[in-house]
Amino acid sequence: MGNGKGQAKKGGRIRRLFTWKKLLGTFLVGCLLVMGAFYVLYLMVPVPSANADATLQSNVYKYANGKVLARTGKINREIVGLDKVPLDVQRAFVAAENKTFYKDNGVDIKGTARAAWNTLTGKGKQGGSTITQQYVKNYYLSQDQTATRKLKEMVIALKVDRNMSKPEILAGYMNTSYYGRNAYGIQAAAQAYYGVDATRLTVGQGAYLASVLQAPSQYDWTSAGPEGRKLVEQRWNYVLDNMVEEGWLDAGKRAGLKFPAPQKPKAPKGLSGQSGYIVEAANQELMRQGVSEEDLKAGGWTITLNIDEKKQKALVKAVDKQLEDKIDRKGDKKQATVQAGATSVDPKTGAVVAMYGGVGATEHWTNNATRRDYQPASTFKPLVLASALDNGAETQDGRKIGLGTVYDGTSKRPVVGSAIAFAPENEDNQSYGPVTVQKATNSSINSVYAQMIVDVGPTKAKQTALALGMKDGQDFGATPAMSLGVMGASTMDMAGAYATLDNHGVKVTPTLVKSAEHKDRKADPVKSIGERVISREAADTTTKAMQGVVRSGSGFRAAGDYQAAGKTGTSENNRSAWFVGYTPELVTAVGLFGEDAKGNQVTLTDTINPGRANGGRTPAQIWGAYTTSALGGGSDATFDLETDGTSGGDTVPTPTATTGSPSPTPSESEDASTPTQPPTPTGTTPTQPPTSTATTPPEPTPSKPTEPTIVPTPDGDSGFVDGGRGGQ
Repeated sequence: MGNGKGQAKKGGRIRRLFTWKKLLGTFLVGCLLVMGAFYVLYLMVPVPSANADATLQSNVYKYANGKVLARTGKINREIVGLDKVPLDVQRAFVAAENKTFYKDNGVDIKGTARAAWNTLTGKGKQGGSTITQQYVKNYYLSQDQTATRKLKEMVIALKVDRNMSKPEILAGYMNTSYYGRNAYGIQAAAQAYYGVDATRLTVGQGAYLASVLQAPSQYDWTSAGPEGRKLVEQRWNYVLDNMVEEGWLDAGKRAGLKFPAPQKPKAPKGLSGQSGYIVEAANQELMRQGVSEEDLKAGGWTITLNIDEKKQKALVKAVDKQLEDKIDRKGDKKQATVQAGATSVDPKTGAVVAMYGGVGATEHWTNNATRRDYQPASTFKPLVLASALDNGAETQDGRKIGLGTVYDGTSKRPVVGSAIAFAPENEDNQSYGPVTVQKATNSSINSVYAQMIVDVGPTKAKQTALALGMKDGQDFGATPAMSLGVMGASTMDMAGAYATLDNHGVKVTPTLVKSAEHKDRKADPVKSIGERVISREAADTTTKAMQGVVRSGSGFRAAGDYQAAGKTGTSENNRSAWFVGYTPELVTAVGLFGEDAKGNQVTLTDTINPGRANGGRTPAQIWGAYTTSALGGGSDATFDLETDGTSGGDTVPTPTATTGSPSPTPSESEDASTPTQPPTPTGTTPTQPPTSTATTPPEPTPSKPTEPTIVPTPDGDSGFVDGGRGGQ
C-alpha cells in the first residue's frame, strides 16, 4: 500500500511538471531563444568580400571571325551579364535548382535544417540550398560542408537577397558555378560543351548545362557510363517539365525537343604554336594603350584580334612548306639556327591579319615577327627613294631624282658630298657602270643608294623613314650607311612602312587588337590609319620602282597571279634575309634570322641552301606561297598609281657588268658603314673618285623598261642580286 501511494505521488509530480501548458511554454521560449540567437547571429555575421577564386577570370583571345584563339589565366571563366544569356536558358537554371527563386527570401529553412542535421548526424553531406545560397557559397564562402558554414550561408543569403536584385543573384550564380571540363561560369561552359558563346545557347542546351551542375563529372555525357547518361537525361527532362509547369516553356515546343548531346572535350586553347606569340604581342599593344599588366593578369578581358584565321593558317603553311620541311632542326645544328618571322597587314585598315613568330612559342619564345635586333638591310632602300622623291632631291650635279636618273653603279665607289667617307661594296663586288634608279632598285645596287641618301640628306631620309613607320633607336644613325638598312627593325615595322607606301603615303600603323572589352571598361583601339606623311606621287612612284623588283629583279620568285611590288634584303654577314612586298590588298614582310642556341646572331650562309641565303630565295618563296593562298589563288586588283611620270630602263648605255677581285668575307668586327679611308675600287672603276653622283650621259627619254630574260645560275639563283655585304 505504501509503495503504491508513493508511486502515485511521484507520477503526479511528473504530470504536474510536464503539463501541456508548460511544454508549450518551454517550446515557445526555446523558439524565442533560437530566434534571438539567430538574430544576434544575423547582426554579427557580415557579408564578406568575395573569396580568392570567385572573381578570377581568364582572358579570351579571339580571331576576327569570333572563334577562340587562346585562353589565359588560372581559372577558365569569362563573366558575362545576364543580358548575354537567353531568357529561356536563365529559366532552365531556375527550374533545375529553385523554382521558387523569384518569390522566396533567399533561403530554404527546411532544406537547410535537414541538410545540417544530416551532416551533423553522419548521414552524409547534404544539399538543400536555394540559388541564392549556392551563389553565396560560391562567391563569399567555401565549398566545405559543415554546420557552421551552412549557418553562415543562410544568414548571408538573407542579407544578399535584401541588397541585390534577383537578376543580379542569378547572374552571379551562373557565373560562379563549376560545370566540369575546367569550365567556370556559363560562358566557359557553353564553349566547353557546345562550342558556342552563351548568347547562342538553345533552351535544350541550357537545360543540359543546368542539369550537369548537380554532378559535373558523373553527368558529362561524353564520358558518363550508362547509369550516368540515364540520370542526366532524367534530370534534363525534369528541368524542361518544370519549365512547362511554371509557364516558361510551351508544351508543344517541349514535346519536340531532343536531348542535345554535347561535343567531345577539346584541349584548352593554350599558348603553344603561334598563339603564344600573338597573345603576347596583343598584350604589349594593349599596354601601350593604357591597360596595365596587372589589369591583364587579373583577367576578364575579351580581346578580339584582327588575325584572319584562314590567312593565319596560310602563313604557317607557307613557312612550313618553303622552310621547315626543307631543314632538319633536330639533326643539323647549323640548320637549327634558322629562325623565321613574318607579319601580314591590310593596307586599307592597318589590321594585322597574320603573324608568324617562330617554330612555336613554347619552344622559341622570342617573337621573330616583332623582334628588332636584326638589320632589315636592302629592304630599307625604297624608303630612301621615297624620301628623295618626296623632298624633290637632286643629284650632286643638279638633276632631279626619278626612276630614270642615271647613277654610277661601280662597286666600292666612294660617295660624293658627304663629310663621312663611305664606299660600299655591291654583292659579289659586281660593278654595273651607268645605271638608272630603276635598275639599281631591281638589282639592289649598294653604291647607287649610298650616293642617293647623300643626295637626299641622311637626316631627311631618316625623318621620312620614321614618318613611314620605322622606329627610332640607338643604331638609327643619320649617316650614308643608313641606306643599306643597318639599323634594327622588325617585320611588323617593315610591313607598316611598306603599307604606308601601298596606301599612297597615308600612314598605316599595324594593329593586332580589334577590340578589348572588360565588364568594367573598354580599351581604346589603336588609330591604325593616320595622316598623310609623304606625297602620293612619291609613294606611288616608289611602288612603281618596286614592281620592277618583282617583275624582273631580285624578287622575281615572289611573282604570281597578282600585281606586286617588293624588295629583297640580305644583311651584313648574312645574318638576316628579307623579302617585303605588297599587292593592292595585302602587305607582308618575311624575315629569316640566324640565331644560335644562346641567342647570338650567326650567319645564314650554308644553312637553307649552299652559299648565301638571299632575300630573293626562301623569303620571297614564302611570301609568294602565302600571298597566293591568302588571295585565294590570285587577284585581278591593280595598283592605282599617280607617279611622277619618270621611268627607267636598265642601263645607259648598257655596258658589260664587270667584277672586281674577290674580297674576303668581312669579319664580325668590320663596320662597313664607317671606313676610315675609302677602299681603292677594283674592277672597271675610275682612277679618281668622280666629282658627280651621275655619269655624263644624259637621262634617257622615259620609256617602258625592258624586261630582261632571267637565266638562273647553277645554284638556282638568278643573275639579279640583292645585297650581301656591308648591310646590303
